[in-house]
Amino acid sequence: MHPISTFDIIAGIVIVLIAFFVRATIGFGSGLISVSLLTIFIPISITVPAVFVLDFLGSILLGAYDFKEVEWNDLSYLLPATVFGLLFGAYILKYADPQKLTIFLGIFILAYVIYAMSIKQDKLPYVKNTIGVPLGFLGGFIGSLYGGGGPPIVAYLQMKHHGKRTFRATFQIVAITDSVFRLFIYTFLGLLTLKALKLSAVLIPPVLIGLFLGNKFHFVINQKTFYYMVMIILSLAATALILHSIF
Repeated sequence: MHPISTFDIIAGIVIVLIAFFVRATIGFGSGLISVSLLTIFIPISITVPAVFVLDFLGSILLGAYDFKEVEWNDLSYLLPATVFGLLFGAYILKYADPQKLTIFLGIFILAYVIYAMSIKQDKLPYVKNTIGVPLGFLGGFIGSLYGGGGPPIVAYLQMKHHGKRTFRATFQIVAITDSVFRLFIYTFLGLLTLKALKLSAVLIPPVLIGLFLGNKFHFVINQKTFYYMVMIILSLAATALILHSIF
């Protein structure tokens, strides 16, 4: 494992600032962007737990800011299912090979993106809360294995037809729940090392700047632009999962 250089840290600052700008703008995506790009410069064993800490912070800050906008009724089935998915994912992480599963998850997300982009946004079907069971479970499962269980949760909330702020606010509650359970999982697996915690501490300032700027942009963009930004991030997530399974 090579030592982390000044250049690596500078690259990390830029990456994290951009990632959390996106997170504040559309409500998710910081983990996907951060982990995908930071691992070019910093070992993944340090990157994943460090980004987890930063994501936890981002979820708490955005969740507190948007707390009054949360649509709690939509979480009645989603949150318990997400917790079960997290626990099952942790079991797979410890006792099986999760890499073989990523291609199916990536294809599922990509298929949803193609479907959602092929029809008008307001024509997406409206789903009942019970649909939160399979999508919540899948989101928790992916979150445990790869640190980014957002796409199935995003699909569920999109089909609830919320405005951009309610969408962002409600997603943060799921993200906080995910983070609390992953904290126990990562601690149990010994992933929260001193190096990871030091890296996350260094990267907190760009997180705060990215969240501040992204929040400003969130209130500027219209609903259509917001929708397309969500689709782009979902497409990137699906591609990353598929490539991870191949390479």
